Amino acid sequence: MLSNPNSGEIRHITVDEESAGQRLDNFLIRILKGVPKSHIYRIIRSGEVRRNKGRVSADDRVAPGDVLRIPPIRLSERAEEKAAHPAPAREFPVVFEDEAFLAIDKPAGVAVHGGSGVSFGVIEQMRQARPQARLLELVHRLDRETSGLLLIAKKKSALKALQDQFRERETGKTYLAMVKGAWPARLKVLDQPLHKYLLPDGERRVRVTTADDPDGMRSVTLVKVAQRVPAPPGLEAVVPEGFSLLEVTIKTGRTHQIRVHLSSAGHPIAGDDKYGDFELNRQLARIGLKRMFLHAWRLRLTHPVTKSALELQAELPPELYKWRSPGIE
Repeated sequence: MLSNPNSGEIRHITVDEESAGQRLDNFLIRILKGVPKSHIYRIIRSGEVRRNKGRVSADDRVAPGDVLRIPPIRLSERAEEKAAHPAPAREFPVVFEDEAFLAIDKPAGVAVHGGSGVSFGVIEQMRQARPQARLLELVHRLDRETSGLLLIAKKKSALKALQDQFRERETGKTYLAMVKGAWPARLKVLDQPLHKYLLPDGERRVRVTTADDPDGMRSVTLVKVAQRVPAPPGLEAVVPEGFSLLEVTIKTGRTHQIRVHLSSAGHPIAGDDKYGDFELNRQLARIGLKRMFLHAWRLRLTHPVTKSALELQAELPPELYKWRSPGIE
């Protein structure tokens, strides 16, 4: 990284082997610590960032030996303050770790990265906690409200190999979700395209759409009922059928896929503040469920280096575990 990104000089950076294949925007975000992402995208769009003397796009991949021209960067006082006081260092519970990557158990309420009104997330905190690490990059993402397994690469080769597996749908990602009502055991496959859109305030939302929607993305979710959960005392009249604890496996990784598919089927996730039953959520919060009941539970993958099969698992956190009925493993 550049020790002083707030510089009035043009600089030239040569891309090393470890950064090969990384998107230009992610490469610059990593080396220009403290520079707002909006500013980085602005200097790319304007053509001030050059690769081998030519223009380059944010999503272009850098290669070893590429020479990048970085224009003079002047940070605002606010940005300088942010650079001087970075994200607080924080480690997270480690489920698996070796020289190639690590899997952590992300708590709910923590974003995976900064942006969209969040100044920092898991990856920024871990980089501060592990200053000796040459590379720490998110392999995939989880919603801020979702807890559970999150993979972080420690080598560029591992990042590419793992992301290839996710893109080619070669991983098995299973979540635990508690939903309103009695999920029909016969309903095992949800194959409905999803359409992303923005609310007037700019917030992102997703809805089920039709097969002929040109902007619809095919989305497949597999559902298995793990157990029935009776309504807690006082909510019997509100949810007479109680709840269903589901094992949900996604075959595609669309934004908010599980949340939208389950809600569209008439069984929203308990505590979901975007697609849920808001009145039920308020009543659940009063008796202790103050977050969305969605947890990235199990992940099957191939190790990026050894090529051996791995199955990682993160157990339900205490605030969710207490809601299950006895009998689930």
